[in-house]
Amino acid sequence: MHITILCAGKIKEKYLSEGIAEFLKRLKPFAQVEIREIQEERMKDHPSDAEKAQTLRKEGERLLALVPGGSWLYVLDVHGEELSSEELAGELAELGLQGKSNITFLIGGAFGLSEEVRKAADKRLSFSRMTFTHQMVRLLLVEQIYRAFKINRGEKYHW
Repeated sequence: MHITILCAGKIKEKYLSEGIAEFLKRLKPFAQVEIREIQEERMKDHPSDAEKAQTLRKEGERLLALVPGGSWLYVLDVHGEELSSEELAGELAELGLQGKSNITFLIGGAFGLSEEVRKAADKRLSFSRMTFTHQMVRLLLVEQIYRAFKINRGEKYHW
């Protein structure tokens, strides 16, 4: 399976970078995982709704341009569906059985997502009703992908 994680913005905190690197290393036996980043669009101070929408649309277009052709697209969205770790594992296993070996997870920037990105999603996921930084979500995502593979192999992993 090939998994692409598309993100707006760079990781600035060392502890997050180290955690992400650790889970990417753990994922090597299960899948090829690639993280691709774009620079976040700059948002004006006190933007109008139209200016905010235009900025999100530009960022969204750049992210969507990086989605590999034929890839199943999960968009991480506060308004998306909440899944348990077991449910995510089941979905990834089912996608594999359907021959969908290219999976993309898209994480927007600090200002959220455009409607175009939301509409492009095959599925929208929310990690919680709580708000996390987009940088922290990247660590949570790679951990949950790793957990999903461990669950699908019937291996114990902190449960």
